[in-house]
Amino acid sequence: MDSVAHLLDGFAAVLAPSTLLVALIGVIAGTAVGVLPGIGPAMTVALLLPLTYGMEPTQAFILFAGIYYGGMYGGSTTSILLNTPGESASVVTAIEGNKMAKAGRAAQALATAAIGSFVAGTLANVLLVLVTPVVVSFAISLGAPDYFALMMLAFVAVSAVLGASRLRGITSLLLGLVIGLVGIDSVTGQRRLTFDIPQLADGIDVIVVAVGIFAVGEALWTAAHLRRSKPTVIPVGRPWMGAQDWKRSWRPWLRGTAFGFPFGALPAGGAELPTFLSYVTEKRLSKHREEFGKGAIEGVAGPEAANNASAAGTLVPMLAIGLPTTATAAVMLAAFESYGIQPGPLLFERQPTLVWTLIASLFVGNLMLLVLNLPLAPTWAKLLQIPRPYLYAGILFFASMGAYAVNAQPMDLALLLVLGLLGFGMRRFGLPVLPLIVGVILGPRAEQQGRRSLQLSGGELSGLIGGPVALTVYAAIALILLWPLLRRFAPRLLRRDTPARTG
Repeated sequence: MDSVAHLLDGFAAVLAPSTLLVALIGVIAGTAVGVLPGIGPAMTVALLLPLTYGMEPTQAFILFAGIYYGGMYGGSTTSILLNTPGESASVVTAIEGNKMAKAGRAAQALATAAIGSFVAGTLANVLLVLVTPVVVSFAISLGAPDYFALMMLAFVAVSAVLGASRLRGITSLLLGLVIGLVGIDSVTGQRRLTFDIPQLADGIDVIVVAVGIFAVGEALWTAAHLRRSKPTVIPVGRPWMGAQDWKRSWRPWLRGTAFGFPFGALPAGGAELPTFLSYVTEKRLSKHREEFGKGAIEGVAGPEAANNASAAGTLVPMLAIGLPTTATAAVMLAAFESYGIQPGPLLFERQPTLVWTLIASLFVGNLMLLVLNLPLAPTWAKLLQIPRPYLYAGILFFASMGAYAVNAQPMDLALLLVLGLLGFGMRRFGLPVLPLIVGVILGPRAEQQGRRSLQLSGGELSGLIGGPVALTVYAAIALILLWPLLRRFAPRLLRRDTPARTG
C-alpha cells in the first residue's frame, strides 16, 4: 500500500504542465531518434546529458525515460519499413515486420508493434511498482562483500553472456576498467594512468566516454561505410488492425511481456534474448506456422512486447541496486552520478519524490507514445529520408558541444576524439559497447566495495566471500564461466560411461 500511495504522489507531480511538457519532448525526441537507423536511445541520452545540467534532476530523468521508451517504439518503425533495426533489440522484429511491409501490410505491422508496446510497457510498469520495493528491502540487508559479488556478476554477465564472443566481451570490459582507473586513487592518493597530464587527475568523465564511444564512434563508422544511394522506404498509411489481427496479437503481447520483464531485471538481462525467445515461442504456438518467414503478425507482436517490457525491467536493478543491464541504463546511471545522486537502496529514502515521479512518468509517457505513434507513423517514416552526411554532421556538432560543456576544458575535446576512434575500432573488430560502459561506471565502485571488504577482514581474501548471498552469486558466476565447457564435454562423458550394448 505504501508503494501505491507513493505512486499517486508521483502522478500528482508528473501531471504538472511543465513536467508533462518535458515528458512529451522526451517521447517525441526518443521516437524520432529511434526511427533513424544507428541512433539508439543510449546515444541520444548521452548527447543530451550535458545539456540538462540546468534542469531539475526530476525533469531531466523524466526526459531520459521518455527518450528510452520512445527509442524502443521508434526502432520498430525502422525495422519494419527499412529492414534496418535501430538497435539490436529490434532485430527480431525485422524478420516478420519487413515481410509484412513488403506484402502491403506495413500499417498492420506498425499498429501491432505500437499497441503491443503500450500493453507490455503498462503491465511492466505495474510490475516495476510491485517488485522494486521488494528488491530495495533485500538490497538494504547486503554488505560490502555482497555488493562486490553482484558487481562481479554484472561484469561477467555483460561480457560473457551478451554478444557473440566471450573474448571480445571481456576485452571490451577490460578497456572500460582501465578507463575507470584513470585519476587519483581515493585511498592512497597516487595518480594512476594520468601520464603526468594534470587534467586527467580527476579521471575521465563518464559523459565524455559515453558521448565519444556512442556518438562519435557511430558517426565515424557510418562515414566509413557511407553510400550515396538513399535507402528504399516502404510507404505506409495510418496504422490500423482488423478483428483477425487483434485476435492473433493479444496473446503474443501478454507472452512477450512475461518474457521481457524478468530478463530486463536480471544482471545478464537486455532485450535481445527475450525477443528471440518470444519469436520462437510464437512460431511454436501459432496456428499459422506457414506464415512465419513470410510475414506473420505474431512474429511482430510478441518480440515488440518483450522489447518494451524489458525496458521497464532494466530500471529495477538500476534504481534498487545501482546495476545497469543495458547501455541506456548505464548512461542513465552516469546521469544520476553527475547530479550527485547515488542509485541503490537508499535512493528510495533520500529521493522518494524523484523516484516515484520518474516511475509515474513511465505510465504517462507510454500513453503519449501510443497517441503519437498511431497517427504520426507516416511522418516518422519521412525522417528516414534525411541524408546521412547532414544527420551525422549534426551529431558530431552536438557531441563536441556536450563534451566541452562538462568541464569547459579543451582537453575533453581531445579525449572525445580519442574515445571516438576507440569506438570506431570496437565496431570494426566486433567488440560490444555495453561491457566498456559498465566497466567505466562500475569499476571504481567495485574497487571501493572490494577494498572495504578487505579492510573489514584485515586483508584476508575470505572477506570477499561474505555471507550466503555472495556465495550464491559466485556460484552463478562459476556456472556462467564453465557452462560452455560443461555443454561441450558432458555429452561425451555420458556416452563414454554408457555401457555398450551386446548383441
